[in-house]
Amino acid sequence: MAVAELARYSKRITSGTSGKVLALALPSVGEQVLSMLVGMVNTYMVGHLGSTPLAAVGLGDQIVMLISAFFLAVSTGSTALVARYVGAGDQEQASRVMRQSVFLGAAIGLVGTLAVTPLARQIMIWLGAAEDVIPLGATYLGIASLSYTLMAVMFIGNGALRGAGDTRIPLAVMGIINVTNVAIGYVLLHGVGPFAPMGVQGIAIGATVARSLGAVLVVALLVRGRAGLVLRLKGFRLDWDIIRRVANIGLPTGLEQVFMRLGMVAFATVVASLGTAAYAAHQVSMTSMSVSWMPGFGFGVAATTLVGQRLGAKDPKGAEEACNTAARLAMIFQGTIGLLMFFFGAQVVSIFINEPDVIAQGASCVRLLGLTQPASAAAVTIGGGLRGAGDTRWPMIITTASIWLIRIPLGWVLALTVGMGLLGVWAAMGLEMIGRALLFRWRFRTGKWKTVRV
Repeated sequence: MAVAELARYSKRITSGTSGKVLALALPSVGEQVLSMLVGMVNTYMVGHLGSTPLAAVGLGDQIVMLISAFFLAVSTGSTALVARYVGAGDQEQASRVMRQSVFLGAAIGLVGTLAVTPLARQIMIWLGAAEDVIPLGATYLGIASLSYTLMAVMFIGNGALRGAGDTRIPLAVMGIINVTNVAIGYVLLHGVGPFAPMGVQGIAIGATVARSLGAVLVVALLVRGRAGLVLRLKGFRLDWDIIRRVANIGLPTGLEQVFMRLGMVAFATVVASLGTAAYAAHQVSMTSMSVSWMPGFGFGVAATTLVGQRLGAKDPKGAEEACNTAARLAMIFQGTIGLLMFFFGAQVVSIFINEPDVIAQGASCVRLLGLTQPASAAAVTIGGGLRGAGDTRWPMIITTASIWLIRIPLGWVLALTVGMGLLGVWAAMGLEMIGRALLFRWRFRTGKWKTVRV
């Protein structure tokens, strides 16, 4: 009897809306994990060179992530519009949106390269880098900035494919990027074979070549045609109406990312005031928890795609069902990982460091935040659904307000005034995630996202 019940449940999960959500979400989860691995592997490789090279790469990547926020903005607008047209059965218009978005992103990437490359050293100084870090950081940033245009093309091409319902190609491309990054980075870092050891410069070249190769692959696939999208350059003309619509949807997402990253910097200053051990525990705890956040991002992609497509097909009820289903599944997946973090927090943290004091503080933080993972999953997934509808202003407002009005001030009070230390900082983070989830749920239940014009 139990076997029969399990079979019926499995069939129900893998069919209908749940099946569509899983088919889109699981490759996206894999893509997010692989994307995270690029940074983790580079940190691991360069970490063995010492603290100075590690700081150089870390500071350089802060600028790379900041520039990427603008690519994400265009990608979000492209995903939402492509999904809307695919749902309406208008593949030609979906392709037109993709072409205009790729051009817009490439232009932004070129501006980024022209702005950052000649100022790489000065940017390191502005970031407060130590004297011995500045030359290495400038070298890393200068090389990395050369790939901005192709990075933008990859971001936006993948975003358009997700909007068309294809999340497997972005996963495959990210897998190839990882292999290329490790192979080239390791060879040039250590000087394998005929190559001389290049240190940080080798890591930068590996990452730049890998991202560029990813862009070339995405372009090649889109030129041939994929998921109904075709990238044609012949007869291309700027369509300012489409560019305006993409920017109108995407700009709030870009601002959301900028405000969020600035908030993370402010949050880190609270942690830094608690001492070296606390900051180390915070860093390893964030790394430990990063895997648990991946399901939310993956199911958020599924919600973005399905909500956009259903609204394009004039099916707002189906859009609502898709988002709710994605949120429930994300909460189950992420909640399960959160429970594992709760019970095995110390073991997970000890993977990254062997100092007892740091492990003890980190384990407490990981256990605490493990309990809030369902809320985190709901916030990210529902936010994805709202973005798929083109309702990007409210996610920006909610995310910015929750970080700056809840997480940062509450973290300061709990950590320093109440005296909870690092655990107070993480308690504030957990409460902020719960508050953000409730605010996203409130916005979603109003139903106003169903009538947003894109």
